[in-house]
Amino acid sequence: MMLLLTMRWLPQFIVYLIDMSIWYAAWQAFAGTSVGFSDNLGDVRSMDDIRKNFGRAPEHFCKKMLSPDAGSRRGSTASFVGSTSGGSLAESTSLLGASSQRLQSYVNRLLDVRIQKWVMFSAAWNEIIDHFREEDIISNTESDNLKFSQFDGFSQAIYLPVFQTAGAIEDVLSELERPVDEYTDAKTGSFTDETYFGPITGHVTMQTAVSEVWELGAFLLRQVLGPVHSDDVDAIGIMIQGWAEDSNLTSKMNLQNVRGVMQNFVAAINIFAKGIKKRKPAATPRVSPKRAELTKPVENKSGMRRAVSATSLGSLETDLKPGEFKTNEAKQEPIIDAMRDQVRDKLRNFMHGVKGLLKNSYGDSETRDVLDRVTFLGSMENGFFWDDAYASNQLDNVCQNSNFKAVLKKLDGLLSMHPDDAEPKSKEARRRLTFFVNSLFMDMPDAPSIHDMFSWNVLTPYYSEPVSYSKADLEQRTDALGVSTLLYLQTLYRDDWNNFLERIGIQNEEKLWSKKYCEETRRWASIRAQTLSRTVNGMMYYEKALRLLANMERLDEDTTNDLLGEKFGYIVSCQVYGNMKRNQDPKADDIDALMHRFPHLRVAFIDTIRINRAGASVCYSVLVKSNGKGGIQEIYRVRLPGNPVIGEGKPENQNHAMIFTRGEFLQTIDMNQEGYFEEALKMRNCLQEFAKREGPLPTTILGLREHIFTGSVSSLANYMALQETSFVTLGQRVLTRPLHIRLHYGHPDLFDKLFFITRGGISKSSKGINLSEDIFAGYNNVIRGGSVGFKEYLQVGKGRDVGMSQIYKFEAKLSQGAGEQSLSRDVYRMCHRLDFCRLLSFYYGGIGHYFSNVLTILTVYVVVYLMAVLALFKLEKIGDRIITPMGTIQMMLGGLGLLQTIPLFATLGVERGWLASLQEIAMVFATGGPLHFMFHIQTKANYMSQTILVGGAIYRATGRGFVTQHTSMDEQYRFFASSHLYLGIELGAGLILMGYETEAGQYFGRTWSLWLASVSFLASPFWFNPLTFDWSVCASDYVLWLKWMLCPSGGASKSWSMWWNEENAHYKKMALTSKFLYLIKVALFLLVAEGIRRSGLFRSDMSLTTPVVGVGTLVWVIILLLLIGRISNAHQQSMPYPVRRTISILIFLGLIVAVLFLFIEDINYLRYAIAAYYGVGAICLLGLLFGFKFVKFFYFMHDVFCAHIIFIPLFVLGALQLPGHIQTWLLYHNALSANVVVSDILRYARKTKESGGGEANEDLVEQVAELRKVVQRQEQLLSGAGLSSGTLPQLRSDPPSPSETPEPGPMGRTQSQGRGYGRAISMTGIDVWGDMALGDVGEFSRDSGSGATMATESTAGSSAAPSSTQGFSFSQPDAMPPR
Repeated sequence: MMLLLTMRWLPQFIVYLIDMSIWYAAWQAFAGTSVGFSDNLGDVRSMDDIRKNFGRAPEHFCKKMLSPDAGSRRGSTASFVGSTSGGSLAESTSLLGASSQRLQSYVNRLLDVRIQKWVMFSAAWNEIIDHFREEDIISNTESDNLKFSQFDGFSQAIYLPVFQTAGAIEDVLSELERPVDEYTDAKTGSFTDETYFGPITGHVTMQTAVSEVWELGAFLLRQVLGPVHSDDVDAIGIMIQGWAEDSNLTSKMNLQNVRGVMQNFVAAINIFAKGIKKRKPAATPRVSPKRAELTKPVENKSGMRRAVSATSLGSLETDLKPGEFKTNEAKQEPIIDAMRDQVRDKLRNFMHGVKGLLKNSYGDSETRDVLDRVTFLGSMENGFFWDDAYASNQLDNVCQNSNFKAVLKKLDGLLSMHPDDAEPKSKEARRRLTFFVNSLFMDMPDAPSIHDMFSWNVLTPYYSEPVSYSKADLEQRTDALGVSTLLYLQTLYRDDWNNFLERIGIQNEEKLWSKKYCEETRRWASIRAQTLSRTVNGMMYYEKALRLLANMERLDEDTTNDLLGEKFGYIVSCQVYGNMKRNQDPKADDIDALMHRFPHLRVAFIDTIRINRAGASVCYSVLVKSNGKGGIQEIYRVRLPGNPVIGEGKPENQNHAMIFTRGEFLQTIDMNQEGYFEEALKMRNCLQEFAKREGPLPTTILGLREHIFTGSVSSLANYMALQETSFVTLGQRVLTRPLHIRLHYGHPDLFDKLFFITRGGISKSSKGINLSEDIFAGYNNVIRGGSVGFKEYLQVGKGRDVGMSQIYKFEAKLSQGAGEQSLSRDVYRMCHRLDFCRLLSFYYGGIGHYFSNVLTILTVYVVVYLMAVLALFKLEKIGDRIITPMGTIQMMLGGLGLLQTIPLFATLGVERGWLASLQEIAMVFATGGPLHFMFHIQTKANYMSQTILVGGAIYRATGRGFVTQHTSMDEQYRFFASSHLYLGIELGAGLILMGYETEAGQYFGRTWSLWLASVSFLASPFWFNPLTFDWSVCASDYVLWLKWMLCPSGGASKSWSMWWNEENAHYKKMALTSKFLYLIKVALFLLVAEGIRRSGLFRSDMSLTTPVVGVGTLVWVIILLLLIGRISNAHQQSMPYPVRRTISILIFLGLIVAVLFLFIEDINYLRYAIAAYYGVGAICLLGLLFGFKFVKFFYFMHDVFCAHIIFIPLFVLGALQLPGHIQTWLLYHNALSANVVVSDILRYARKTKESGGGEANEDLVEQVAELRKVVQRQEQLLSGAGLSSGTLPQLRSDPPSPSETPEPGPMGRTQSQGRGYGRAISMTGIDVWGDMALGDVGEFSRDSGSGATMATESTAGSSAAPSSTQGFSFSQPDAMPPR
């Protein structure tokens, strides 16, 4: 009775222990959301939000990120006199006018501190955009649209980016055309400029756009029409501007009809934009023909032209009849110029429109004067509209004027571009810009001057990971279709590749590997993988950022260089660099190339030198750098007392390089991280956090948020990225505030170096116990009186594992590390020093998470066997009470999985919006996310419990490559059998037994969460394995698995026997007390076996039937066959192979027939067999615990049985075909849709074929043909199932003709149709005050709609053939993690 009572209450008790984890997850979500909103996280989520807040950005930028020494704070010393050319000076004078009051007003505006802040902000903003372009995440046009413009000699030093003002003119025109009753006085029926222009003047962006169009448009007209018309253009402009200043514009002009005028002006600009690039100026200026006598007096009185145009031309028509001059012009050969004629036509219509806007042209002298001047512009014989030679010469001149081209681009974007077209298409560019602008409104310390800022060093530990991809790495083909690493990257980063080709200016991709472009190609690929080059490139942005900030503080070059060496340093601790040099490893050359590229980069390594023949050696810590002449220079060499590597290697690699850091603070950066230029600008603000004291203890560790950049590879990578994002943002945010128990969880934290080097260093390196070496720095920090901060206004990129096996090994490493932590003295000492509340916070926010996973799996296990045992022994009732299903347990178990998504939902909701967060969560569920997360609950539980019971935690190198290749069944089985597959089958069997024997009813309601756990353990490795449901792949996997099972030797990857020995070796080291825990499982198996024997399962009364063959006879036959097989195995070496083979086949067939006859003759023996299976399982577990070798055969049979349970559904699904297509579409919905991959592979294969592959490519041609067929079938299947989006490639069965011109590479695409404008001059390295001349700019705010949501292109493609996706693996683990 006591046993029964214990079994009934045990699940509730365990759930009571773990339900606090559920409540902690829910509370963490609400607390993290509250803190996030209080920190202004998520205020800027889209480009529309940037537009709304762009006007406030300069104020916050200068207040927080610039020191008091920056130029924006010293307006009185600003120099507004630029070194401009004569033409520009004259232009500036004409724009300002001759009024001394206007000049004084201009100077006052120039010295306005608010305007200066815009100049400083524009300098930093343009540098950020320039670095975006260098990284190829935006195109040239997008770069032009995002940057501030700068034109020499104009009244403003900067002009707003096109993305900010695009569409504003259209809004202005709409306001001018609004109904009359909205701006007229109801009583008088009249209106004023103030009421008419109110909506425009009240909207700063529209006002600024009008101002820019007026000034730039006037400049463009003056340049096009030339000196003959310049006086009239200036006079017209001054008059209209005067009307606007005197608020008389509405009384002088009918602006409701201005849209037609603007359409002609925009059309002229479009003609210029299209034709200016193609136009070839004449070698010599064209000569005008002699005019008739009628025109000579007008030409000779050039000095009186203005008077004539104002008084005596009133009777002239707008268009003089050319017929009057036919006599003189007929003899001349006409000058053919299509662009000139088109521009004339549009500008003539434009002037007609301007005349139509004028009111009361006969009653008002000023209006009449403007009308006469416009009329005279179109009627001058020697002017632009009638003199062909003059007009063509003017167009030739402006086409050679770089300033004119820049203004034309700016105007084209301002007038013609839709706001959506002006935004960057890259999701990464949008993310970085929104985060940077959002961070300006977050709470951060004010920046000190460069002289006064704290100094810091960056330290990156490196062992032997990839440094840069070589040509061989990028061209390496991993299957017959030739899918190379470069092709994979081109496919994954399609737009970036097109931007790269545009930047380096090549059309033919065959030139990529020429001497000129080879290094650029390698660099482009390397910074898109998890390589050392990517990390170094990002960290050296700190140096570039400091240079820009020093320039803003007006420091000279020598002072800047001195301060850079004093304030910043970057050390890469390449542990085995010395061995690489000695072995001539290409990675050493790549590291040298990085030092040459970044002169301030330093490399530290451990150099081991043999000193005698006996093998004695001496170890040194060595620091080297580039000598600036192509060589490597040694700076320091420090002798060590011995080999410092005594543990895992990484901690020692960091600690030995600490002596070479010279800064006050140290930032640790892992090798799979990257930095961003815009974030580097905020580092000196971040360092000031150490000067703040928010509590009684000093801040000694400062944590920074991370962005996981590997989420776009596949659904698995996306799950990992979302999981990490939730922890590195919301999780650490809550642990910091309000719990005050955040520790050090790895890079990119900042350390108070002086605090740590006097208290044991930043890493502990004891092997095993310090597997998770980073967190021990946090324990040490808490014990020794330091505190930890966490700030989210600065982010660092982080790469994560992207393959099933990689993630499995990563979770195993963390779980074993947590197990070792729970056994360490550090945790013991720290827990004795924490108050009760912080102790609970530490538990649930740290290692308690892993204990909860262990308890969760234990609860599932106990509940399944409890219900099965109660059903088998008919104990579900207590007396005559009605059976009550344990629905509470089911809800709690299901809730543990579902409620864990609340922190993720809150994290995404704060930063992306609640609707976007809900969509992301829905997609995670639709693609099988719950299977993934429940699968890894068991991963954590398995390795956590194993480490506590046995120990043996080791470091697992997960690899950082792209893993999207199909993994064969034998490898899947090796990885997941012991930890997941056995448990999944065991739970499923228990649930089936319970379902057969239960009398309680409500089977699904009682078992749905338990079945979900069982299915997740069994299905996850195969659902997230590409091409698992392809029939040919299933058949191939089965053959490989059989070969692995039957091979007697060759290592764990080749032989089941070797794998089984390694997998179960830990039982030998297990303590006797730990073995007693497994005895409970033995007793449970025996209990189930007895219950099955007693149950009514397959029970039949055989007393009235006469067997054909006696049951006893069949039993003896089976025993005899087993003995013969055993004897045959013992003497197999002495028998020829044909004899052994024949005996084995006969014994196998005999056993099958005998067993079938036994079950047919007496069905009860099937029940006995199932009971015996559990009984033998109990005996085998005992034998395994105490080292009996006979159990190995039974485990072999068990693995055969379990594997076939998995293979049968796989073959069924493979035969149906449709599940495989659905799997691939869901698996790669967010990035690498299969149809994109297939089309690129086919194009690449076609290119190979056309280039003359010859006989060597026959197999390639056959596979391409087969691939086409599969893709066509795939499209039909998806269309029939309603899953196709209509984007699958249309593949032809006939080969392409040689005349077809292939796209300019596998990544060719249509370029953006957006229009650009003049690229602003980069301000890094120049004096930002050099040409400062700025007009009045107000505070910016724009009311616009909700943030634009960027739609993710998810083509409903799917996998085609094994080779279509099989080649996408460039780093695959090939060994099972040791137990």
